[in-house]
Amino acid sequence: MLIRVLGSAAGGGFPQWNCGCDNCRAVRAGSSTFRARTQESVAVSADGDAWFLINASPEIRSQIESFERLWPRAPRHSPIAGLLLTNGDLDHCLGLFSLRESHPLVVHATESVRDGIARDNVLYRTLERFPGQVTWQHFALGEEQPLGDGTLRVTAVAVPGKVALHLEGRRTPSAGDNVGFVIRDTRSGGRLAYFSGVAGPSEALSRALEGASVVFFDGTFWSSDELIRAGLGTRRAEDMAHWPTGGSEGSLGLLARHPGRRYLIHVNNTNPVLREDGEERRTLERAGVEVAFDGLELAC
Repeated sequence: MLIRVLGSAAGGGFPQWNCGCDNCRAVRAGSSTFRARTQESVAVSADGDAWFLINASPEIRSQIESFERLWPRAPRHSPIAGLLLTNGDLDHCLGLFSLRESHPLVVHATESVRDGIARDNVLYRTLERFPGQVTWQHFALGEEQPLGDGTLRVTAVAVPGKVALHLEGRRTPSAGDNVGFVIRDTRSGGRLAYFSGVAGPSEALSRALEGASVVFFDGTFWSSDELIRAGLGTRRAEDMAHWPTGGSEGSLGLLARHPGRRYLIHVNNTNPVLREDGEERRTLERAGVEVAFDGLELAC
């Protein structure tokens, strides 16, 4: 399985357009200890020909252009064979509307995520310009299903989270609101565990990480009160359905117990792990955990 990180930042990217925090100021100033990042999306492929995108970020066009293997190979063509959505957050689905130019799309999502995007959404009409413009493949939670020709197989795993912000109070929460994926390559035996949004621990999550060759995990915040201490908000990480990485109860304890390559992804612009020579980054490195960056390529 081939893996390419197209974007590694949380919603808003890094630097965030309206943020003047220390991190954002440093990357704008060209500091060598920071690198800019677009919003989270990862491409996976069994053969380097057909690719599946995990999440469709608002920067999807520039992310496609940044990776030659996603370029068209004919006057009207795309190597993108499908898109997988972890939830209905805007930073994970807005890119769908940038793919509206009369090209058929296959989108894999739970029914609740699909309904949150398509129901009562006048913008969704731009993806209904011809019959079959979008084909939805619904995940049955916990059941493995094929991607494309079946060389890759995916299992959607419900993990602690919440309904998308713009749907709060408008939809009844369900287990399918927030999922991660285990993608298995039937030829190589490689397993990718992809969990970019996690509100806290669960037995299903621990089982999903077992035996994974590569893990991408929610690295939004280092500490629970990160935004509060920076004077940038009033909500704690847990209020936004993100499990902080650091601290005695942080997700780093879970990640450190698992073998394989482990990466934080969906990293918020305020997170101190973005500073490559900082103490938080050294703490990660001692635990064998890395920070994903745009352009990272792996195989498993």
